[in-house]
Amino acid sequence: MDLEHAEMALDALVLVVTAPVLVLFLGWRALGERVRHRLERARAWLADRSRSAFAWMIGIAGFMIGTDALAALEIGVDIVYNWDHFFPLSGEPDGKHFECWTMLGAWAEATSQVEIGALVSCNSYRNPELLADMARTVDHISDGRLILGIGSGWFQRDYDEYGYEFGTAGGRLDDLGEALPRIRSRWAKLNPAPTRDIPVLIGGGGEKKTLRHVAEHATTWHSFSDAPTLARKSEILDKHCVDVGRDPAQIERSVGVADGPLGIGSTADGVGDSLLAAGANLFTVGVSGPSYDLGAVREWVAWRDERNAAR
Repeated sequence: MDLEHAEMALDALVLVVTAPVLVLFLGWRALGERVRHRLERARAWLADRSRSAFAWMIGIAGFMIGTDALAALEIGVDIVYNWDHFFPLSGEPDGKHFECWTMLGAWAEATSQVEIGALVSCNSYRNPELLADMARTVDHISDGRLILGIGSGWFQRDYDEYGYEFGTAGGRLDDLGEALPRIRSRWAKLNPAPTRDIPVLIGGGGEKKTLRHVAEHATTWHSFSDAPTLARKSEILDKHCVDVGRDPAQIERSVGVADGPLGIGSTADGVGDSLLAAGANLFTVGVSGPSYDLGAVREWVAWRDERNAAR
């Protein structure tokens, strides 16, 4: 998907699918050619669908089995994110859960239209060179649809139970700052090279370190901010961009919305326009299993389409 950075553009609406969907996703494989055929018909329909020229198309991230997959595709899903944790963040603490990057490889092979990625991959869990190679591999499997979402890490249980040093928040952010250029350096050395300049999404809201990393390395900044906070921190990000000699318009502003573990608990009618006015151009909608209620997704897509049609 070609990314155009337009002022106050409704770029993408993203559905974030959390861990329980992985169980369903594995089940999709067992449903056989009938479901495959239905999914491919839906993908073809989306490919032919008339799209608004309003910046780049709103993405809703998510991939589910059977009718849920068709429903998500038909609603307008363009980006699907999982997360990089080893345990659920809500619900049963020891509930069913699978590893992030192994699942991204499966998503890369099983999908054909949506962009995919982690919101976000934890820098602490993998050597930067290894992560770069993993991302390059998924990039190729997906024919250039991977977004490398990355952050410094924060969920201490992951660290404690998997043997990583938790350290301090500042130390983890410093590690992230060291890792990002190493990732790009490794991409330049790999054979074959990535299929494209892999977009980098950095998640977090720290004004001194995180936003500086965004200015230096990211194509997308993701946060969980209300409109006033988003506007204020966007101004800080713009200043960092000026300091490093980068055009602030090159960086998308992504924000978590709607109910779910990765959203701010608001409706499209309630906060959509204010977030848009504050500079958001990528909207992520969190959805949790086992029911995977797509009501909020439909609401945000309808809001997006209304705004697109009015321009």
